[in-house]
This record gives sequence, C-alpha cells and structure tokens, in this order.
Amino acid sequence: MARNELRNSSECEEILKRNAGKVFKTAFIRTGNRYDAEDIMQEVFLRFIRYAPVFPDAERESAWFIKCTVNLTHSFFRSARIKRELPLDDSLPAPEEDTDGIIECVMKLPKNLRTAIHLYYYENMSVKEIADTMGKSESAVKSLLMRGRNRLKDMLKDEFD
Repeated sequence: MARNELRNSSECEEILKRNAGKVFKTAFIRTGNRYDAEDIMQEVFLRFIRYAPVFPDAERESAWFIKCTVNLTHSFFRSARIKRELPLDDSLPAPEEDTDGIIECVMKLPKNLRTAIHLYYYENMSVKEIADTMGKSESAVKSLLMRGRNRLKDMLKDEFD
C-alpha cells in the first residue's frame, strides 16, 4: 500500500462511508460498549486520513479497516484508562434489531470467540482472513469458531427450552 498525498476529500469520504458500518460493528462486538466503539471508530478513520493508504481492491481495503479496528481494540484494552475505570453496564442494546436473541448471546461470549463469530458471520471473512486479522493461526481460528458455535448452541437451546 502506497501513500497517496493527492487523494481528494470526496474520495476519502466515500471510502469512510463504505467502511463505517463494519468498523463500528467490529469495535462494538469487541468492546461491548457503544461509546468506546465510537471512539475506536474515530481513531481508525483518523489513521486512514493520516496514512492515506491506497488499496489494490475492495477486499484489501475492507481487511485494512477491520485489522486496524481489531488492533486498536487490543490497545484500548491494554490502556491504563480501562484498568482504572469500572465497567459500564454491558446490557446496552446492540445497534441492530435482535429479534431472536442471537446478538445478545454473541455479546455474552468471551472477546476472542465473539470477535471470530462476528468476523465470520457478520463480515463474511474467511478463516484465513480472520487469522491474519486476529494474529492467530487458521487452526486457532477454527477452534474459536467451533467453541463459539457450541456455546451459542447451548445458550440458544436454553433460551428456547
């Protein structure tokens, strides 16, 4: 990816609009908090504007935004600010309508399982892409997906019994 100093503001705005939904959803799934997700989303967009990467195709563009979001959430959880704060109520509603309780159950999963499930089912990423994004091996991602599916199956079975 090369830096492009000549990119105009309408092109940047179009790219940001195209990726805003997936950045917010990924940040929200990882943080469980709308306000923190918005902060991370803002930082992702600032990095895009600052570094102005040029992408060969839409797939690499999408992967850059998701990987940047995942990396920033890692930094967010390691920051001293998070360690000093008490957690907010995690029962905030998901940004999408959750008619059958699936998103609520996904939000109850541990962070790594939740992220893998979100990227696979909501962002339609392959196991290889998820592995690259999360910095894990493909077999580790497959294990996360399997454990996440099993936990969701158990949670949903309890919901509907």
